[in-house]
Amino acid sequence: MKKNKTIERPSAQQIEKELKRVRYKSRYRTVLKSTLYTLITVAAVAVLVATLWLPVLQIYGSSMTPTLQDGQIIVSVKTSQFEPGDVIAFYYNNKILVKRVIAQQGDWVDIKEDGTVYVNEVKLDEPYVEELALGETNIELPFQVPDGRFFVIGDHRSTSVDSRNTAMGCIAEEQVVGKIVFRIWPFEEMGEIN
Repeated sequence: MKKNKTIERPSAQQIEKELKRVRYKSRYRTVLKSTLYTLITVAAVAVLVATLWLPVLQIYGSSMTPTLQDGQIIVSVKTSQFEPGDVIAFYYNNKILVKRVIAQQGDWVDIKEDGTVYVNEVKLDEPYVEELALGETNIELPFQVPDGRFFVIGDHRSTSVDSRNTAMGCIAEEQVVGKIVFRIWPFEEMGEIN
């Protein structure tokens, strides 16, 4: 004797529940795809902005103390217009260094034994320097900045290796990453850099 197999048909509630589950799954996938596309687009734009216009850098070392401390994170702006007193980042020996522009092409730089800096025979007012020092200076003073170059010095004069030394010399425009404008880390020190 054969038994009749009866197929249980789902109830209206079970069908409605299954439809809700399928619709939810479909909406979830759509939202997930949309979110992922948005995140990827935002990340790509952020990378482009950071690379092309606003490079973000971390400070290593003490050559710019007290203005910048080891471990701080800063933002620079891509530009080719610099004034004496601006803090810039530039490439040197496969590293990015940060120093202060003291003089531009054609300017005459003279540094006295006590570390006082003169540009075109005018003493610089340097409130950002805590202690003046001649440092590792081996250039012949007074020194004229060559065309297309910047004379840069670190704010911590006794330890900074910079344009005062022939090992580094003056910085070419092509080496410049950008002007340092803002400190973003640590948060309690966030603000403009002068």
